[in-house]
Amino acid sequence: MLDAGTLSDYLQRILTARVYDVADESPLDDARLLSARLGHRVLLKREDTQPVFSFKLRGAYNKMVHLSPAQLRRGVICASAGNHAQGVALAAQRLGATAVVVMPVTTPSLKVDAVRARGATVELVGESYSDAYDAALTIARSRKLTFVHPFDDPAVIAGQGTIGMEILRQHQGRIDAIFVPVGGGGLISGVAAYVKAVRPDIKIIGVHTNDSDAMAQSVRAGHRVRLDNVGLFADGTAVKEVGEETFRLAAALVDDFVLVDTDEACAAIKDVFEDTRAVLEPSGALGVAAVKQHVHGMRAKDRTFVAITSGANVNFDRLRFVAERAEMGEHREVLLAVTIPEERGSFKRLCDLIGPRSVTEFNYRISDHRVAHVFVGLATRDDDESVALAAHFTRHGFATIDLTGDELAKEHLRHLVGGPSPMAHDERLYRFVFPERPGALMRFLSSMHPEWNISLFHYRNQGADYGRVLVGIQVPATDDAALGRFLDGLAYPYVEETANPAYRLFLR
Repeated sequence: MLDAGTLSDYLQRILTARVYDVADESPLDDARLLSARLGHRVLLKREDTQPVFSFKLRGAYNKMVHLSPAQLRRGVICASAGNHAQGVALAAQRLGATAVVVMPVTTPSLKVDAVRARGATVELVGESYSDAYDAALTIARSRKLTFVHPFDDPAVIAGQGTIGMEILRQHQGRIDAIFVPVGGGGLISGVAAYVKAVRPDIKIIGVHTNDSDAMAQSVRAGHRVRLDNVGLFADGTAVKEVGEETFRLAAALVDDFVLVDTDEACAAIKDVFEDTRAVLEPSGALGVAAVKQHVHGMRAKDRTFVAITSGANVNFDRLRFVAERAEMGEHREVLLAVTIPEERGSFKRLCDLIGPRSVTEFNYRISDHRVAHVFVGLATRDDDESVALAAHFTRHGFATIDLTGDELAKEHLRHLVGGPSPMAHDERLYRFVFPERPGALMRFLSSMHPEWNISLFHYRNQGADYGRVLVGIQVPATDDAALGRFLDGLAYPYVEETANPAYRLFLR
C-alpha cells in the first residue's frame, strides 16, 4: 500500500510538470465505429498525435528541463526502443544539449531515422531495451553524461501522468476504466497516480502482449521479475524488467492486467484506422485490443472505457504483416487443413461444401496418388465458426484440422504449401485476374474444365478489387486447341507462366 503522502507528492508533481513547451494536449476522441460494434463507449486518448507521434516526450522533457546548466552542457544519454529516444532528442534540441541514444538493433528504422534527424547520436546495441539500457549506463559513466531514464524516475513518471490529468479534464462524466499499454511502467504509474488521487473509482488496467508481461508477473509475484526473453512485435513495450519505482506504484494502484496476442493487436490497429484513419504502432494499439477483450461476453452495456493510443511510430513495411493478421485477431478468418481424395470431382465437391462463404485463401499442390491436402482460409463471423466448419467438412468425408490458432501455420506454412512434384506431368501454369466479389472464387473454380486435373492452386484475398489466382493445369499436348478455347471462354485476363524461370526452379 502507498501512503497518502506518496499520492499527494505525485499529484503535485503532475500538476506542476513542464511538458507543454514541447507536448500538445492530445485529443480524447470518440471511436464511434468501434463503440457501436461493442455496445460500449470507447474513447481514444490520442498520444499518437504528439510531435514525435508518442507520449514519451512528456516525461523526457519534464526530466531534462529540471537538469542544471552544467548537466545540460555535459550532455544526456538514454536507452530506448524508439519513442523515448525521440522525446529525449527533441528535448535536447529544444534545450541546447547534446544527446546520445542507445537503441536495440531491432528498433524500426523509422524511429532510428527520426532520432538522428533531431541531432542525436544513435548507437545500436543488443536485441531488447534491457540490452540497450545496460550499454547506456556504461557509456554514461565513462563519458559523465546524465542518464535520462525512460520510466523509472519520478520526474518522468510525473510527465506521463499529465495524460491522466488531461483525460479527467476532457471527460468529466463516467469513466469505468482506463486501459494503458505497459512496458517499463512509466505511463501506467503516472496515469494511475493522478487518477487514483482524484477519481479512485476509475479502474486502471494495464495491457501487455502475452510475450512481454514483466509488470503483470512482477505484481503477481510481489517482487520485480526479470524475463529471460521478450517478444519484439510490440517493440515499444518489450521490456525485460520494470523499474523499482514504477513497480511500487503499479503494485498499489493498478486494478488489473490484460494480456493480448499479436493477432489482437493487429486487429486493434485496423479498428483505430477505421475510426481515425491513423495507423498506430503495435504497442500503441494494445489498449484498444484490451478493451475489446475485456468487454467480450460482458452482459452490461453502455460502459465508458478510455484506451491510451500511445504511439504511431511504425515502419510502413510492417503493415503487410498487420493486414495479414488483423482478420485473425477479429476472429473473422478460419484456417483449415482439408484432406480430400485425389480423384476426379473431389475439388468440385469441396467447393460445393464451401458454398457462398468468402474464401480468403486457397492453397493446393498435387503430391500424392491417394489424397490431396488443401490449405483453406474462410471468412467467419464469430469465434465458434471454425469448429463448426471443421466438423462440417469432416462429416462429408473430408478429414479437417483447424489451424486457426496454430502459429506455425499462420506464420510460415501458408506460404510454403507447394514445391516440386513428380506427379505434375503435362503441367501448364497460368496467372488469372478476376473481379473480387463474394463467391467469385467459387465461380472461377466451378468453371475449370472437368477433363483436366488441377495440380496447383494458390489464391489469397488481398482486399483489392481484383483477385489473383495461380493455377497449374495438367493438359496433354494434344489438347492445345481445346485449352485455348477454354481459356478464352473464361473471359478472365490471364498470363501463361509455364516458361517462367522461377516456376521452373521451385515448382517443376
